[in-house]
Amino acid sequence: QVQLVESGGGLVQPGGSLRLSCAASGRIFSINTMGWYRQAPGKQREFVALITSGDITNYADSVKGRFTISRDNAKNTVYLQMNSLKPEDTAVYYCNVNSRSSTWARPYDYWGQGTQVTVSS
Repeated sequence: QVQLVESGGGLVQPGGSLRLSCAASGRIFSINTMGWYRQAPGKQREFVALITSGDITNYADSVKGRFTISRDNAKNTVYLQMNSLKPEDTAVYYCNVNSRSSTWARPYDYWGQGTQVTVSS
C-alpha cells in the first residue's frame, strides 16, 4: 500500500558526493522511521542510516561523519547526502520506510527498488 521511489544514484569519483532521494506515497497515516540500507555484490544488506519521526538520526560507523540523513515531512521524502565517497561505498542503496496505514494498523516495513551507487576512478 506504500510505494517508494528512489533516485539520485550514479557514478562518482572517490571523494565525490551524491544525494539520494526516496519519496513515499500511498496509504500513510504516520511514519515511524525512514532509513537507508545498502548491499554490495556478494555481501549481505547492511544498515546505513536511520531517521525517526522526531528527527533523531543513527548511522553505521562506516559512514558516520560522511553521510547525512534528513527528511521532508511535507513530501514524505527521505534523503541521504553522501560526501567523501569511497570505493567501498559502492552498492545498491535501498530506501526503507516503517509506517502505519491507520491508527489500528501494525507498523510495516516498505522497501524501495534500489538505486546503484558506484564510486570509481
